[in-house]
Amino acid sequence: MTSWLRHNERHRTDRIGWLRAAVLGANDGIVSTASLIVGVAAAQSSTSSILVTGVAGLFAGAMSMAAGEYVSVYSQADTEHADLARERAELAADPGGELRELTGIYESRGLSPELAHQVAEQLMAHDALAAHARDELGLSESLGAKPFQAAWASAASFSAGALLPLAVTAFAPASGLIYWVSGTSLVFLAGLGALAARAGGASTLRSAARISFWGALAMAITAGAGKLFGAAV
Repeated sequence: MTSWLRHNERHRTDRIGWLRAAVLGANDGIVSTASLIVGVAAAQSSTSSILVTGVAGLFAGAMSMAAGEYVSVYSQADTEHADLARERAELAADPGGELRELTGIYESRGLSPELAHQVAEQLMAHDALAAHARDELGLSESLGAKPFQAAWASAASFSAGALLPLAVTAFAPASGLIYWVSGTSLVFLAGLGALAARAGGASTLRSAARISFWGALAMAITAGAGKLFGAAV
């Protein structure tokens, strides 16, 4: 194919790693911080106590998200590296068997036996490990585990999400604090869901409704708990 016929395509799959972590972090930041604020407010706490609790929740949540994402994604990366090491050893020990295995994979995808064999031979001659990683193990560079990227994206997005209900708490009147935080947080969540859906090519309305429902449920349960234990104290 001549160079002028080539074109670059941008697909949404290369966003999966950071998009998942960012959406999860921002969603958790809004929901957990807003729920915490609403729960403490329902227990008849002072505005200063509510703010201190919210700020503490922001730092604790951001670190928890970063650590959790790092450990989780690093475990995935370890598994991928182990699979690649095993595949590298198999290629060194039995290249013919690996060629037949790759040929069988291409045949199962619709290629004729002759063409499948030719494709497998050429791909293995170019980069045997990459061919098996992609077509046998289902691993690719764009979808590979990136622990640091996931950790930073989660921590930063959690902090950004948590700052929204905290800002509302700082400026909203104390008498209607619960309603202000709850209402604005649902708006934030709906906007986040729509933004994430747009970036991922999904339905914005469905995503906004889904994320808002779970946020409302979390805040309602936490407010009930705060009201109950606040009255008991």
